[in-house]
Parts: sequence; C-alpha cells; structure tokens
Amino acid sequence: MSLREDADRIIKASIQAVLPDEAVRTALRNKDFGSGRIFMVAAGKAAWQMAKTAAELLGSRLTAGVVVTKYEHVKGEIPAVQCFEAGHPVPDENSFRGTQAALDLVSDLTADDTVLFLLSGGGSALFEKPLIPGEELTDVTQQLLECGADIVEINTIRKRLSAVKGGRFALACEPAGVYSIVLSDILGDPLDMIASGPAYPDSSTCADAVRIAEKYGLRMSERMQELLRQETPKELHNVETQITGSVVGLCMAASCAAQELGYRPIILTDQLSCEAREAGAFLAAIAKTYQNTKESLAFIAGGETVVHVTGKGKGGRNQELALAAAEGIAGLTDTAVFSIGSDGTDGPTDAAGGYCDQETKSKLALEGISIYDVLRSNDAYHALQKTDGLIITGATGTNVNDVAVLLIKRN
Repeated sequence: MSLREDADRIIKASIQAVLPDEAVRTALRNKDFGSGRIFMVAAGKAAWQMAKTAAELLGSRLTAGVVVTKYEHVKGEIPAVQCFEAGHPVPDENSFRGTQAALDLVSDLTADDTVLFLLSGGGSALFEKPLIPGEELTDVTQQLLECGADIVEINTIRKRLSAVKGGRFALACEPAGVYSIVLSDILGDPLDMIASGPAYPDSSTCADAVRIAEKYGLRMSERMQELLRQETPKELHNVETQITGSVVGLCMAASCAAQELGYRPIILTDQLSCEAREAGAFLAAIAKTYQNTKESLAFIAGGETVVHVTGKGKGGRNQELALAAAEGIAGLTDTAVFSIGSDGTDGPTDAAGGYCDQETKSKLALEGISIYDVLRSNDAYHALQKTDGLIITGATGTNVNDVAVLLIKRN
C-alpha cells in the first residue's frame, strides 16, 4: 500500500477506538440510580453520540433530556430528548438557547432525582449562559483563540464569565445528584478544565484569571474585569464523576494500527502542547535523523497544538502542523506526516487535518506556492487542497484531542 493508504487506515482505526459508545456503556454498567427520576444533559462535540447510547441503555427510566452539540453533529432524534446545534469554537445564540433549556430542565428537582451529565470537548463554547452580553463573550473568545492561549488559559477566563462553568451547573442541579461521564479533550484530564468544568470544583483562582488577561493584553469591559475577580465554587457535594476516554487511548490505537501495517511504533508523547508549526518542524527533524533506517517506523505524538493567527486564510492547527513538516521532509524517501483532530473538524473547516509527504513542497512549487507564505497567511487548507492533502472524515462523534504521526516506510 502507499503511504497515504497507510495513513488513512491508521486514522480510521484510531478514531474507531475512541468513539464514546462503549465508554458510555461501561460507565453506566451496574450503575444504580435509585428510584428517583433521571434527567440527562449532554454537552460537547460528542454529546449526541453519548446521549444516544445512554438513552438506549436507560430506556423508560429516562424522564427527559437536552443535548447541545456542534452544527451538523445531530444525526437523528432521541426519544424524550431535545437536541440543539450551536456554535463552536465561538458560542452563539443557539449555545445560549440550548444551555437555558438544560437549566430549565434541572430547575425543580428533588434529592431523589439524578442528572446524568455527559460532557465532551467543545462544551466550553456549546454549553454557555454568559454573565455578559453575548457579543462581548464572542469578542473575548476570539481574542483568546487568536493570541495563542492554551486551552487551560482560555477556560480559566471563560469560567468567570459564565453562569454554568466552573462548577456552577452542578450547583443549579441541587438538591439532585449529578453523575458526570466525561470524555476528556485536555492533556492530563483536569476535570475542572474539560469544557470549563460545569460540574466540578474549580482549581483556578481569580489571580490566575487576571494574570492571563494581562499576559495577552485582552480587551475587557469593566463588568468583565469585575467577574474575573469573583471566585468560583471550590467544593461540590452532589457530584460523582467518571472519565471515559482521552488522548492516551487515541495514541495507543494509532500505535496498534501502525504495527499491524508493519511499522515499529514509537509514542513520543501524549502531552504535545506547542505551536503547530514547531510540532511539524520537530517531526520533520526526526524524519531526517532516521532516513537511513532499514525498518518502517511510525512516530506518534498526541495532544493539542496552538496557532497564532496572523493572516486571513483558511485552515486549522492540524493542517498547519502537516504543512510545516512538508518543508523539512521535502526530498526524503517514502516519508509522510499527517495530523488530525479526533472530532473530525480542524479549525473552521470541513477537514479533520492534513497529510504531507516528501513530494508536497515540489507540488506546491509547481503551482507557484511557497509554504512560508501559506503559513504566514494561515491558509494551509487551500494549499493542501491543491496537493490532495486534506483529510476529510466528517464529524466522528468523539473528541479526545489530536494525533500527529510521522511515517517512514521501508520495504
């Protein structure tokens, strides 16, 4: 098979291994909800898939539910459940409508009732009731995304501007208990940061939030600055939480798939956190070091990179990572780098990520395209489109960070 065919098989196997269905089944197996009512709230990119599985398992025990997920992620009706599609990575009015429906659902519960809370990555934008005007929240979210802040820094700010983040949703469910099943999209699985921790005590402080705002020079109204100085819940007594999946499983699945294809897999890290271009350049440097190898190798890095947006092009962090690697692997022998978001979407595009090999740079040069210029304008999508380097999976129903792979094929 070709390098691209190997890449496609690794991608397919990796995503299949981290779909939330079995994880939800495991989390609900033998779970005793008592005799009270069960209400379900699901938020995040994997919300619909998680909710569908849970509803099938609960059957008539489920009283009602609300799902808030990304546009085009609802794949059908779920009995007794309202489904909302909303904005990501920037919240919109549908985010607010869906979240308000969830708050209405849990507004009059008893101590015998349980809220089954299904949480996945993307929940920070999708599950939101802002304490400031929506346009101000949109503006500060966009600032954070464009300045290169990491997900923990972004969520530390967002928690303090929200009526549901930082443990506040769990407070809204009292006196009912909350059983939270979490699909992790943050390195190290910090429960208070995944989707900004709607049902988990907040470990970040006001001082952290102020420091982040100053670090990136965020433009903030007086009201927003006041909210940064209001502390979030540090204790919750009505919540039980279970993590069901993370980037570790994504990396392991990529490793197994690569091994089945004849590569010796090497997991470099499951904690990748840097500029996308730096990660791509690093993988290219590894490729140069191992060009004289006699065996096929697969170097795997899981995590989540960031992009400093300086141009007006189209793309995402995984596409930039792959294209940045293309510069370094140009002219090597049977070498490729690809990177994907496990949710199937990379930035505001329809691609999950990008694929480049030793011929990508020369193909672009024939089109008069410079990789340096493309990266400077953040237009990786259109460059990869010209080399058939876009990876299109469609929405996957899961979200456990990204995985980047360097393949060196030797027969």
